Amino acid sequence: MFTIEHDFDATVVTLVDEGGVNLQEDVTVCAFEDCVTVEQYDARRDAVVRITLSLHQARELAAALNLPEGIYRARRDG
Repeated sequence: MFTIEHDFDATVVTLVDEGGVNLQEDVTVCAFEDCVTVEQYDARRDAVVRITLSLHQARELAAALNLPEGIYRARRDG
């Protein structure tokens, strides 16, 4: 299950793990004008862990999810 919310400065997608065993914490993806952040609570650290992707990295990640194993270079627009 996931939710999508449009905030003032970002689009926020929350992914909820509905699997059977070994459920993971929710993942929150925030798309801003200049970057994308991915956050998940880590119980071992008792803290939220965040990574930040440039928009180029986010586009490459989205493309990679639909490609077979290999090495690729995304074509830059312009």
